[in-house]
Amino acid sequence: MHRFNRVTFSVCLPYIVFLSGCQDLTPKDRPSLLDPHMERSEVLGLVAGFGTTFAALPDLIAMLKRRSTAGMNPRMAGIMGLFQILWVYYGLLIASRPVIIWNVIAVLVNFVSVGAYFYFAHKEKAR
Repeated sequence: MHRFNRVTFSVCLPYIVFLSGCQDLTPKDRPSLLDPHMERSEVLGLVAGFGTTFAALPDLIAMLKRRSTAGMNPRMAGIMGLFQILWVYYGLLIASRPVIIWNVIAVLVNFVSVGAYFYFAHKEKAR
């Protein structure tokens, strides 16, 4: 019975907080201090997008340095690239510059990874 009370409380707590008038505690978007034409959420999106976009870059650089497909799986990069195309479309729908910019770059990085994989796989097979 004690577990049921904790679960019930944790499920009901957000509704209680929302209904009690705490919805005004959500942060409001303000103009950026760096560029007044951009919202702070856009600046945060650009910074966050930088990290997630270039997460696949170390694998690509390592593959290019060793000139080998060892340790590389092209399926992951291909699947990520396809879904990032959907993110680009979503960014266009919601008119979000950070979503569009970083996902276009990520699509290019992932497709270069897949292309490099097949290039090196072809060279390895020819040997």
